[in-house]
Amino acid sequence: MESAADVRDVVKEKYGRAALRVSSGGSSCCGAAAASGLSCDPITSNLYDSAQTGMLPEEAVLASLGCGNPTALAQLNPGETVLDLGSGGGIDVLLSARRVGPAGKAYGLDMTDEMLALANENKRKAGAANVEFLKGEIENIPLPDNSVDVIISNCVINLSADKDRVLREAFRVLKPGGRFAVSDVVTRGEISAEIRKSVLLWVGCVAGALDENDYREKLASAGFEKITIEPTRVYRVEDAREFLASSGVDVDAIAPQVDEKFMSAFVRAVKPGCCGPACCS
Repeated sequence: MESAADVRDVVKEKYGRAALRVSSGGSSCCGAAAASGLSCDPITSNLYDSAQTGMLPEEAVLASLGCGNPTALAQLNPGETVLDLGSGGGIDVLLSARRVGPAGKAYGLDMTDEMLALANENKRKAGAANVEFLKGEIENIPLPDNSVDVIISNCVINLSADKDRVLREAFRVLKPGGRFAVSDVVTRGEISAEIRKSVLLWVGCVAGALDENDYREKLASAGFEKITIEPTRVYRVEDAREFLASSGVDVDAIAPQVDEKFMSAFVRAVKPGCCGPACCS
């Protein structure tokens, strides 16, 4: 297993490169496929409908590196404060900002200077006054305790080498009764060490993925309750052949261990406690 610093450096370098490609008129893909110039892998494709993307700057759409669409599945109410962990080019932040309205606030957190620059330019183009992008790591969220109503994220927590710390930080900044509602890649059953050992696949949203039962246990250990994991896409090895082969993986050798064991999922949990005037007055 690579060290946390190694994983962080590789993620930052690859995602910074992806942001620069978008800024220069190209498109972006998730991880190894993007780094090698291959076509986008199935994890990142066809996540947003035209009604959503039509409201956004083209660069925000092109920079999407996620594995799901948390803004379509998360409950967001007018006036709420939303935080997107690993916000990239800002697509989910901008979509969330529309749903919480002028009285609400949408924060995006990213550690990559190039992505932050792209996100702020997308904010300007969208005219989103209730959006703020923060520089930082998802293991150390630069917001106060009990300050956020909803945390979203799109295929980013799996990239962290210290997921327990990420989930503890998410719990800390959520208000009592706050919701954790993220899209992430998870696994089901035993996965080959050949995939786990490749640091490139951390960036490709695969090697860092938690088993669904481990994800539940880590959320519970952080203090969350009402935990659910709902698969949204289940991947067959043929869907990711080019993606995995680009990182030097012998796809045929590992196929029996991989097929239908990786999935995008919507992960929900709640921080215990009351929320809002109905229970806190």
